[in-house]
Amino acid sequence: MRVSHYFEWADHITGGHAQSVENQRTIMDDRGIEYTTDPDLTADILHLNNMGPRSIRCAQRARRRGVPVVAHAHQTAEDFRESFAFSNLLARPMRPYLEYAYSLADRLVCPSEHNRAVVDGYTGVPKTVISNGFDPAMLEGHEDLREEYRERYDLDGTVAFMVGHVIERKGLRSFVETARRMPDTDFVWFGYLNPTGGGAVDRLLRSREATETVESAPENCTFTGYVADIRGAYAAGDVFVFPTKNENEGMALLEAMACGKPPVVRDIPTFEWLEHGEECLKVDRDFASELERLRDPDLRRRLGESAKATSERFELDRVGDDLVALYRELA
Repeated sequence: MRVSHYFEWADHITGGHAQSVENQRTIMDDRGIEYTTDPDLTADILHLNNMGPRSIRCAQRARRRGVPVVAHAHQTAEDFRESFAFSNLLARPMRPYLEYAYSLADRLVCPSEHNRAVVDGYTGVPKTVISNGFDPAMLEGHEDLREEYRERYDLDGTVAFMVGHVIERKGLRSFVETARRMPDTDFVWFGYLNPTGGGAVDRLLRSREATETVESAPENCTFTGYVADIRGAYAAGDVFVFPTKNENEGMALLEAMACGKPPVVRDIPTFEWLEHGEECLKVDRDFASELERLRDPDLRRRLGESAKATSERFELDRVGDDLVALYRELA
């Protein structure tokens, strides 16, 4: 079996989307599945990870030739909102565009049950839920970086932290306002300050509101920008604060849980698989009150241990079997 595993605009997409593609390729490497990263219609399966114009043309040609098409439903119009300048406006035409693009697939891969429920409204194409997963090998040794990264960013005490692109959809305003309400707690956001990770195009894409929110943040709220070794983020922080408004899954959440960091998440449908008071704390609006509870080291430890145990079912070794089974079903 040979897979054409194509990721259109790979040079311009960062974050969880790009990491998901790398995870899929790690799975194929580990299981000896031959693949090319080119859109090659001589392969047994065409797997598309970003439905840009070239991917749509490839899917159309593959269908005519009888090559099974798998499309990853990484994007939805709902998830696109509040990402960068003009994203709310562009989300309107994005919906019918994705409806057509996803309809070209023989099978859609959805990273969560919530994502499947949303994409059900786009097309009736059969769907398989396969978590993006996370690679525990990428997190090994994170504990050894704690002192270095806390000193680098002048962090002290119980540190509330976030990992991801600095955009409003991820809950930027809530994060900053919570830091403002808790001046004796250090808050730190690790991740790109630009929508696409840097470059001239970001001058056009950068949201004015997001820029103003970052610039007006209180002294106890730090934005690090890009961090080369993300293990340092999980080492430095103590409580993972995830005020995202819309998420297809949330890979950083899985990684934080794997590192034993208790998460405080917004109570949205994406996180229905998490139980409040067991492996996380869920919040409607008031993140500060739940974070105050986590000053208790025993509660932090209990939630962190439970979160770590729950995260094990999302390791690549587990979710990889599902991806391989899908390929074999369609090939």
